[in-house]
Amino acid sequence: MTRRSTYTLCGLALAAGIVIGTALDSARLASRVAAETPTQVAAAAERWSPEGEFEGDPLFQASRRLARIAELTTPSVVHIQSSRTGANRGKIEETGSGVIVTNDKSLGVFVVTNRHVVASAELPAISIHLHDGRVVQPSRVWSDKATDLAVLKIEAAGVQPARWGDSDELEIGHMVLAMGSPFGLSQSVTLGIISAKGRRSLKLGPNSDVLNQNFLQTDAAINPGNSGGPLIDLRGRVIGINTAIASNSGGNDGIGFSIPSNLARRVVDELLEVGAVQRAYLGVKLDPDFNVSAARRLTLDRVRGARVVEVYANTPASRANLKYDDVILSFGDVDVLDENHLINLVSLTPVERAAKVVVLREGKKLTLDVQLGDRADLERRAQTP
Repeated sequence: MTRRSTYTLCGLALAAGIVIGTALDSARLASRVAAETPTQVAAAAERWSPEGEFEGDPLFQASRRLARIAELTTPSVVHIQSSRTGANRGKIEETGSGVIVTNDKSLGVFVVTNRHVVASAELPAISIHLHDGRVVQPSRVWSDKATDLAVLKIEAAGVQPARWGDSDELEIGHMVLAMGSPFGLSQSVTLGIISAKGRRSLKLGPNSDVLNQNFLQTDAAINPGNSGGPLIDLRGRVIGINTAIASNSGGNDGIGFSIPSNLARRVVDELLEVGAVQRAYLGVKLDPDFNVSAARRLTLDRVRGARVVEVYANTPASRANLKYDDVILSFGDVDVLDENHLINLVSLTPVERAAKVVVLREGKKLTLDVQLGDRADLERRAQTP
């Protein structure tokens, strides 16, 4: 018998025990009520009604609040289907989720989802299933491979957009709802908590181009098909876009990852207003294996910051005189936690902006002024013969 089968059978056995116990309790209650007067029966019914004892129960109130949040938010969640042609000319179907939002500059109505849900699909092959049963096709798609986000413009009257929340306000332990279409089961809602923040070193597969990793981690059930759906806080606001899971089974193992809303919102706004996400670059290669022994050699009390192992010529880093073995401790007045944290800080800084960088060099702290460059220019130069 497999482990999964054991869980299933135990659940059934428990359910049977509850039914048997409930039946015995009902028989005893019926015998007692038969001896009571009509007034006594009415008073007992009042005590056990939702308007009676349960009305003031904090757990009952919390449950009703969750139901209300789901009721208000579900109309903004959509199911997405797309198809593309595979290498063997066969048809590959993709399914995912999305959330309806509006832009601050009233540019229209849009659906935010993951890029991998709609990547390589032609516009006619993408269908968006709305809460009210309508199916619409997007008129335009923007995407950003560095965050795995996509934005789809739709023409649909009477839709209910979701509200963005502030993901920086989240703390570990805050309750959240994950919404979407796991395994194609649309309008599904699961409950959990924020179990970690700042997950930046995830292995998302050999074909992943995700550069900006700063995921929220949650134990709310996220499964295949949830990709692109919203993570909702207890105010009914979108505080994340569900993107990935850590799983040995291919399904939910209690560890899911969401793009924080503040990052998602910035990417969405830039895609709609500029057409692409502008990212800055520094021009260094960082040590992905910076460890305790290297930190001690460099007179650090612990592993922190990002160690430079190469400075590329004719880059902002070389012009600012960054050197091999420098440890970048802070960038723009923000303490650097690790190399992935620095990549996020730099790439999400507006291009051509000057930033103060504090480095540790030969046991001493130095402050350098760096004029950041445009990563798009760097990529274009790299592609030029």
